[in-house]
Amino acid sequence: MRAARFSRFGGPEVLEIVNVPEPHPGPGQVRIAVRAAGVSPSDWKKRKGLMDQELPQTLGYEAAGVVDELGDGVTDVTVGDPVFGVCAEAAAQAELAVLSAYAPIPPSLDFPAAAALPATIETAMRALDQLGVARGSTLLINGASGSVGSAAVQFAVARGARVIGTAGAANHDYLRSLGAEPVTYGEGLTGWVRALAPKGVDLALDVAGSGILPELIELAGGAEHVLTVADFAGAHKYAVRFSRGDSGRALHALAEIGELIESGRFEPQAVRTFPLAEIAEAHRVSEQGKGRGKLVLLIG
Repeated sequence: MRAARFSRFGGPEVLEIVNVPEPHPGPGQVRIAVRAAGVSPSDWKKRKGLMDQELPQTLGYEAAGVVDELGDGVTDVTVGDPVFGVCAEAAAQAELAVLSAYAPIPPSLDFPAAAALPATIETAMRALDQLGVARGSTLLINGASGSVGSAAVQFAVARGARVIGTAGAANHDYLRSLGAEPVTYGEGLTGWVRALAPKGVDLALDVAGSGILPELIELAGGAEHVLTVADFAGAHKYAVRFSRGDSGRALHALAEIGELIESGRFEPQAVRTFPLAEIAEAHRVSEQGKGRGKLVLLIG
């Protein structure tokens, strides 16, 4: 089967579409014929040698497709069912992929929209779980208009929290449509937030990594009320929690997102699609970090 891989670190030009052996599911897993696979920043970070150091490496954490093989003990889906989910082996950008966690695709979504969900919603849900966001909380999200930020806004609103979100002025109406109160990021942030919440906020989440952890700590009343998914160095410097997948994933988000989408309480971001053969261009766009929405490869 065809799969995306690189055998040396470097720019997008090191990516190859190669033939590799077909995978097979283990107990509790399913194999899918992949229709679409998400592209995440971790993909190009791996390609540049900023994460895992082994070579060669396959790519892809999230995918959507049609079940074509069941592992032992799987009884909740059958061959032919459309599902989306997580590929623990990071090999989802391929014609076939094994999903270690999965859920039915919500009826209103197509394959590309479903493939865009897993990494984003898991990261957002994990952050809210670890912060303890609940009904009545006032939560400040730095970077609220991006894919993870906008998911966190909607999950927090669904929990009954008040959400204040930072974004550029062009995205303020978008945040309002999600149920957040927007403020402009940058110099003056503390004053703008206090204009909305004079006593500060209960909790703060940083998904942008823009160097404002001190301000978030001040607004939330202490480092213990702040969490970042984007600023590892700042987390160490200011004793702020850094959330990463190896500390336990919020895979329950996969099962819960369908009801939120179908009830109109969660609006997935738009996707931009690329054929698998244009994976290098998808990496270039992802690395530039411009625009709103998720990048997805079309496969099969």
